[in-house]
Amino acid sequence: MTPPADDDPFAKAVKPLVDAIGGELVAPDHAQDDDVVLSWEGREVVAVRLPHLSDSLDHILAELRRRHGVPLADLDRKTKQSVVRLLEQRGAFAMRHGVETVATALGVSRFTVYNYINYANEQRAKARGGGRTSDPAHRDDQVG
Repeated sequence: MTPPADDDPFAKAVKPLVDAIGGELVAPDHAQDDDVVLSWEGREVVAVRLPHLSDSLDHILAELRRRHGVPLADLDRKTKQSVVRLLEQRGAFAMRHGVETVATALGVSRFTVYNYINYANEQRAKARGGGRTSDPAHRDDQVG
């Protein structure tokens, strides 16, 4: 594949976005049918090859690992909850085996991931003015 011109300012501007989604920049004349060709000022500048859907979750998890600087399994509970919230917002759990993949990456059970999702949903409901909220790790109804 021929990469786009390295010195094109438009290609340089969109590269961080393409990297963030796990895509690839290619020259417009090498675009395939499902690539997105971007034009600027009346000319085709660059094409974006989108990642395969099956690779998207792995790419997002790898980016989160880089962002946190440690394996996701080494994060504390609150940070794992925020990771699950982010992944839910990005649609990770709509994918087949999404919960299992995330649970493995976080070093927790699927049940724990579902608890984190439920907790995040309860927090949103509470912020909107209704619903009972309970932290899955520190429930008010537990006898201690």
